[in-house]
Amino acid sequence: MIRKLRFRFAISVILSALLILVVLIGAINIVNYRRVVSDADRELEMFVRPELPEADPNGQTPPEGAEPPEDMVIMPPMFRPETNMYSAVYDADGNIMDSFTSWNSMYANDTMEANAQAVLKGSSEKGFIGDCRFIKQKQGNSTLVVLLECGPGLNNYRNFMKNSILFSLGCLVIISIAAVFVSGRAVRPVAESYEKQKRFITDAGHEIKTPLAIINADADVLLAELGEDNEWVTDIKTQTRRLSALTNDLIRLSKMEEGKKSLNLGKVDLTQLVTEQANSFRSVAASDDKQIALNCSENVKTEGDGDALRTLVSILIDNAVKYSPEGGKIDVSCRAEDRLAVVEVGNSTAQPIADDELGKLFDRFYRADPSRESGKGGYGIGLATAKATADAHGGNISVHKKNADRIVFTVTLPLSQ
Repeated sequence: MIRKLRFRFAISVILSALLILVVLIGAINIVNYRRVVSDADRELEMFVRPELPEADPNGQTPPEGAEPPEDMVIMPPMFRPETNMYSAVYDADGNIMDSFTSWNSMYANDTMEANAQAVLKGSSEKGFIGDCRFIKQKQGNSTLVVLLECGPGLNNYRNFMKNSILFSLGCLVIISIAAVFVSGRAVRPVAESYEKQKRFITDAGHEIKTPLAIINADADVLLAELGEDNEWVTDIKTQTRRLSALTNDLIRLSKMEEGKKSLNLGKVDLTQLVTEQANSFRSVAASDDKQIALNCSENVKTEGDGDALRTLVSILIDNAVKYSPEGGKIDVSCRAEDRLAVVEVGNSTAQPIADDELGKLFDRFYRADPSRESGKGGYGIGLATAKATADAHGGNISVHKKNADRIVFTVTLPLSQ
């Protein structure tokens, strides 16, 4: 449990740092990219601004924003000497009417002319084609296409993005290493409290056993003197047995939560173990008109504590027999699958169990149905013990619904040859 807590703490720190870095670096790179685009658009807008004559023959100055004559060929009026720019005017049939360039390379001019043709045929009026920002504008019966090289700005943006990503990855590695080391110190109070809790349960359980044994022995003496039909003494013995069973269950749970160090490891034949446990419950199931269907593959083995695994399987089958309705069917199976030993116990349910309650079934003292009182036996810690046992063996236990009225518990353990 403590190891999982440390893992979750470290993962939370790493994911938080990753989220912050993604948001921060992403925002900076978006701002840089938008700056490159806005600078290019500002120059393009200057290039495509039409120059109209200051006055017509009648001496009238055209109003601001007036459109040029339809047959007028409009060329960019100005550009910065260091700017690599290509512009062309096309007629309605797509034939080039005039062009202008500040590139000195013939290869670049040929490439830009091909790019301008692609922009002319495209549907976008503004965007990027390669490392060039383009703008396309209708001017009467003609179309003006201007391409502006943005290579230096885009290269700066790409270099910064690459360096910022590498820097972020470096920071993330450092944070991950620090999180792993700090997690131990962070969960230490929880670990100490958890260890004290387990020690208290174990010590208290052993201390309670002695007075319970004395009470039970005294009750036997009273029954011998007063007669076997004395309901008061009989009730004392019944409650003593229940309290003894609860104490033993708590001690067993505490022991399983200690992990592998509490196990007597050896090779366990799951096929034989599951078969024996299923057969031992057949008479109990038959008394309530319930059926146990067994399906075990041969020679399914694992490395583990035979007694602990026997208790685990017993808990699952006992749980299925107790809470399946009269006439219900309990399916018990074991098999080898993908280097894992898989044990499944499924049973029908009298009432459907909500999806959000399935995960809580492994909590201590939890009962999905309030009507499932102790008259059924048990105290709601059997499945918690089963989960602790599976975890101690390096395995896993899960539960899922199969149709609305059936649940299946699945235990996976490392397969041993």
